Amino acid sequence: MAGTSANEQLFDHLVRCETRVYNALSDGLKAEHGIGAAQFEFLRYLARHPRSRVADLAVNFAVGIGATSKGVDRLEARGWVRRAPNPEDRRSSLLELTPAGRELADAMEKTFQDQLEELLGSVVGDDRAATVVSVLAELREVLEERNVGLPAG
Repeated sequence: MAGTSANEQLFDHLVRCETRVYNALSDGLKAEHGIGAAQFEFLRYLARHPRSRVADLAVNFAVGIGATSKGVDRLEARGWVRRAPNPEDRRSSLLELTPAGRELADAMEKTFQDQLEELLGSVVGDDRAATVVSVLAELREVLEERNVGLPAG
């Protein structure tokens, strides 16, 4: 990439690697469990953060509220998530996994971890991964503090 700045190269590698890794994870999860990475990420988030709101997922994943709500609707229709009234705000619901949703999230977690090891761990290794994580975590924190890249709706 002669003639391009380090930031341009970083951007290019980040985006291309993210796309390839995400697509590979999604394909593997679909093949093994019937749903892709986006739905798994919602299940995984709710397993770790029970009684979250749609808005919490939207902010965490930097996705619009409408798209997030539709994604939750699909999970709810399949019996993996349920909405409970939010006692602090009647305009929103609290989300929680059903027993079937928890079982699916747990099964998918194993597949996800195995695929991460194959795609990332075997190439990057723990020591270098820790360095990359540190840099990306700092960048993400700054972007989130500045509300950079959040969809409008």
